[in-house]
Amino acid sequence: MDEFNRLNIEFVSFREQIDTGGPLGRAIVVIIGAIAELERSLIVERVRSGMRRARLEGRHIGRPALELDRDAICRDRCRGQTIGQIAREHRISRTTVHRVLHLQNPAEAAVPKGS
Repeated sequence: MDEFNRLNIEFVSFREQIDTGGPLGRAIVVIIGAIAELERSLIVERVRSGMRRARLEGRHIGRPALELDRDAICRDRCRGQTIGQIAREHRISRTTVHRVLHLQNPAEAAVPKGS
């Protein structure tokens, strides 16, 4: 609404009977905005509370970890396969292949060339 006021634009809603041309209409928009912000804050707090409770109960939060055959990925790379070939074969992303190779052997993660 600040942008509308700056540009001298008045908003009229026929369905909700709101007209921002007058002081009452502007007040209603401000009140609705404040209620929406309050609702959003309450939702965020409930989600955080639920996650905190789940952690205290020992439940895992988030996506399950990938089951990777790290040795096979490194073997495939040493045999000369490209990052893309390894990713397709193991049905994982190229980024995951890079991460596995770097964690297994940071010095040789880029060898062989041609990926």
